[in-house]
Amino acid sequence: MNIKQNNKFLLLLGKGIVVGLTLFLLHQAIFTAPDTLLSWGEILRQAVQRPLSYLFILTALLIPVNWGFEARKWQLLGQKLEPISFLRAYRSVMVGLTLGFITPNRLGDYAGRVLELKSRQRLEAIGAIFIGRFCQLVATVLAGSGGLLYFILVFGWRSYPGVAMSLVALLVALCCLMLLLLYNAKAMVAVVAAIKPFRSFVPYLAIMGSYNSVEMTRLLWLSLGRYAVFLMQFVMLLVLFEVRLTPLQYISGVSGTFFLKSVVPSVSLLSDLGVRELSAMYLFGLLGQERLQVLSASLSLWLLNIAVPSAVGLLFVLRLRLNRKRVTV
Repeated sequence: MNIKQNNKFLLLLGKGIVVGLTLFLLHQAIFTAPDTLLSWGEILRQAVQRPLSYLFILTALLIPVNWGFEARKWQLLGQKLEPISFLRAYRSVMVGLTLGFITPNRLGDYAGRVLELKSRQRLEAIGAIFIGRFCQLVATVLAGSGGLLYFILVFGWRSYPGVAMSLVALLVALCCLMLLLLYNAKAMVAVVAAIKPFRSFVPYLAIMGSYNSVEMTRLLWLSLGRYAVFLMQFVMLLVLFEVRLTPLQYISGVSGTFFLKSVVPSVSLLSDLGVRELSAMYLFGLLGQERLQVLSASLSLWLLNIAVPSAVGLLFVLRLRLNRKRVTV
């Protein structure tokens, strides 16, 4: 068996592993995972029988919009290495989503996007991908801090004013720190370079320092746009599952949930599944909402935005082809 045949065999084997593992984890998450409590079939049955069932359809229609924002971000980020069309960026995001689904903390997302690039320096894209994910984290922290501020003022200010003030100061400091790091990415690269065991990673992160403040602002706005889509989807699902609150409470509860999900470390192959559900049930529980209703909305959000697109991404994974010069989809 020659080198070309070996490469073809390894590619087919890799595709088979990705497809099999993705389908297995999807089945585990939707039908058998004990922490979900509800099966997808039961959730869907409840949703379509409600008078506001059209909200489920609207939420589903926003899925491509959600990932469209992410694709546009990746298109702008990747321009530093090579020209990327929006459609190609979208394919890269879908492949990255699928590979990220089967790896802890979505690490496979890096591989999925790197594989799409034609550049010989494609590994330098790791820094660009990190910046994109960091921008989304900044958007989550900014909006989430506002959401948590509502809970601090309503539930903690009267009984524990000192603790509440400390938490407010901590949130403000965190927001300032995140923005400072975002607009000073060169400093992050310098910190990595100063740590001897990590110096070998500097060439792959150096691109982070090439984005100017105008580009960072544009990426941050795109991240906020994607965040707004996520928020609208979650609110519509909460309304669908009969969680009745004021507009401010909806926004505060959802943004607070996303904040806690993002800052709590996770090593699960199913990523944020579980962390988000616990966060949502706790915050909305403070607002007097039933645990099962909140859980249904939160799980539906995960299934629509992560599980379903990951399954669709398998189509692009199966089309991956390797040769000596490039990897394409």
